[in-house]
Order: sequence, then structure tokens, then C-alpha cells
Amino acid sequence: MDTDRSDALILFGATGDLAYKQIFPAVAAMIRHGRLNCPIVGVAKAGWNLPQLQARVRDSLEKHGTMDDAIFAELCSRLRYIDGDYHDATTFTQLKQQLGNARRPLHYLAIPPALFATVAEGLAKSGCATDARVVVEKPFGRDLASAQKLNRTLHEFFPEEAIFRIDHYLGKEPVQNLVYFRFANAMVEAGWDNKHLASVQITMAEQFGISGRGKLYDELGAIRDVVQNHMLQVISCLAMECPPRNDHQALRDERARLLHAVRTLTPADVVRGQFQGYRKEKNVAPDSRVETFAAVRFHIDNDRWSGVPFYVRAGKRLPVTATEILIRFKRPRRPVLDDRAAPPANYYRFRLSPKMVLAVGTTVKLPGESMQGSCIELIAHDQHPDQMEPYERLLGDAANANTTLFARQDAVEAAWRVVDPILGNATPLIEYEPDTWGPRIDDLNLIPEGGWHNPN
Repeated sequence: MDTDRSDALILFGATGDLAYKQIFPAVAAMIRHGRLNCPIVGVAKAGWNLPQLQARVRDSLEKHGTMDDAIFAELCSRLRYIDGDYHDATTFTQLKQQLGNARRPLHYLAIPPALFATVAEGLAKSGCATDARVVVEKPFGRDLASAQKLNRTLHEFFPEEAIFRIDHYLGKEPVQNLVYFRFANAMVEAGWDNKHLASVQITMAEQFGISGRGKLYDELGAIRDVVQNHMLQVISCLAMECPPRNDHQALRDERARLLHAVRTLTPADVVRGQFQGYRKEKNVAPDSRVETFAAVRFHIDNDRWSGVPFYVRAGKRLPVTATEILIRFKRPRRPVLDDRAAPPANYYRFRLSPKMVLAVGTTVKLPGESMQGSCIELIAHDQHPDQMEPYERLLGDAANANTTLFARQDAVEAAWRVVDPILGNATPLIEYEPDTWGPRIDDLNLIPEGGWHNPN
């Protein structure tokens, strides 16, 4: 299959929440930047017509994107709509007619994972899968076995190079900057190993709750929703080796190699929590045992990272909404220094959201005769006004057959292998109060040296 640009975009789930909040604003931005000039076909079973979908698009751009009348008119001129059941062959016959002479359609499956196989088969039987590409949303499976089964099913109809497993975290500018920061700065890379670093911790805090996603979230929980995908992808970017080439596969090779080196988790590596009031949320089971918080300790079994724990916290109804990384260096032992009350300095701090921040924690001498120090933090902010949003970047990459920022089959299965033993009720569930940093875990042997860092 060659790398010709996709000449049609088909959006399954066009009336859904993901399309409303993310995809239509991304499509409008692509049109604004001259990156999309092909037909757009929405497919859904909602009892709608084209004018209703166009009204939904306008509302989407007004609330979640940038409303520009000229761009909206251009998007509507390209938009088509098919209202049909994904189990009905007629839906795909209509799609084939709408595609006309398109040679490289890009199918975006913004639908429940249970329908992925049904739609893939319908595309194949109708001829819509020929030389096509398919974008598959997370979660890609529920565990290792289901992910492997889904991969086998998709491969019946699409080659691996035509499957784009999307994880929008890989499309975030700050996450890409983690990789660049490491490999562009010799002073950083020189100390990026177990000889110099004591621990790495990542906190993905969300002040809001499940935001009306009760049915879906109660089937997932924090580990399936963000740890298995987003957080492990961030760890792979932080810890992988430098790719030997600048091409589509080299970076994916290194991310996958790193994930294969992550040790399979045990119950001792995990604390799960659920915020008080979760079971009263709409569409949540009254006896739900699903976690809304997870603290996890990962180990990487290779020469660079052996002995350095990677800690992850992810949770809802925490005090702030922020994603932050703290990389602590080992404390230097120098006879000339009085470190009896050494401050918690010597670290890198990366804020990934809501805006990108890079900070370096250092220790400087306090005035006086004693060789004692004080911590200061050197902070740099970097937020370009024209920064490309993840979905715009990833949609454009998929249309150009650029797989760099998409998860490959072996990497997805490696990530599921890591978390498989601690899914479900393998560990106790501890209730925590909203607007706190989750359940008390200080006494559960899951606290980094120097303590957890709470983003402010």
C-alpha cells in the first residue's frame, strides 16, 4: 500500500460525544490550515438528516472549537450523512455510493469498541476497506486476550500499516517535547539513568468527576481508561532509547521495546480508590467496585532503568486538574556539604497540562558560614498560541499514512500484558473524599522517596 493522502474521511459515530467535542473542531482546524480538502461522510444511527448534523457541527464549533462562518460553510459543503444501522449491509452500500471514486478512504471509528469488528466486516464486504485506512479509538480491548482478538479481527480486513490505534496523548505537543528535550540536550541525557535518578512520578489529576459518562466509565475504571494507555505511553516517551533514525517506524520500535521491558504488575504495586458519591452517579451500578483512582508502581527491567521505580497516580475528583511529571535525582553525598536538613531539590518537573511548564529544582547555599542550602526552582513556560491540538495533528497524520504517533499492535499488547493481573477486583477498593489526593497510601508501601508531589 502506498502513502497517497486519503481522499475521503468517513466518521462513524458522527452524532456522538467524541465527534462533538473533539473531531469536528479538529476537522474545522484542518480546513482552516489547508490540511483537508476531501469529502466528509458522517455515519450514525440517530434518526437524523444532514441539516441536523450540520446544526450539531455548528454547535460543536461554537462550544469546543473556533466558529468561523467561512470555515463552517466549507465544512458543510463537504459534509454528507448516512443514517443507518452498523449491522445492516445497506448502510455500507450507501457508503460505497457516497465514496464514488475515492481511492484511499480514511475510516474513523468513534464508536463503542464492541462495534469495531462489525464495522470492519461491513467495510470489507462492501468494498469500502480496499486500500483504506482505519482509525480505532481507545480503549483497544478490555484486557490482553480481548486486545489480541481485536487485532486478529482487524487484520482480517486491514494490514497493520493501515490500522491507526489512536491515543491522543501521543499527539500532545508537551508529550512530544519530552522526547525532544531528552535527546536534544546532552546535559539531560547524560544523567538520564539509574546511576543518577532516584524515581519518576507522574500525576494525572482531574478535579471533575465522570462528566455524564457513567455507563462507559463503570465498564472501564481509571486503570483501563488512562493508565494502560496514556500513562504507559508517557513512560515509554520518558524511558525509551534514542531512535537510530527519523522515520515512522524507528520511534515506534523504541516505544514498543521499552514497553516490553516493563515488569508485569502484581497487586502489591497497586492501590485503587473510589470517590465518595460515585455510586450515586447516573448509570453507575449501586454496588460498583470500579476504581476512580489508581496509584501504580512500575519497574523497567533493562540496564538503564533497573532499580528506578516509576510511580503513576491517576484519579477523578482530586483537588486540581493537571498532569505533571516529577523526576527526582539521587541526593549527592559530599563531605563538604551539611545535608542533615537537605531540601527536596535536584529534580526536573514537567507540566503537560493545562499548559506546558519545565522547571528545574536546584539547591543553593544559604548565607552564612554553614554549608547549608535552600531549594530554588527555575521555571520556563512554553505555550504557543498556534499550537496544534492533538486530534488535528493525529487526523492529519493518519490521512498521510504517518504512523509515528499511533500505537502499534505489539506495543498495545505489551501494555495490556503489564496491567492484566491487576484488572478488576484483584486489589481492594478504598473510598476517598472528593477534593483530596485520593485514599491514604502512605502506609501501603506505595510512596516515592521524598513523598508524592502534588501539582498546585
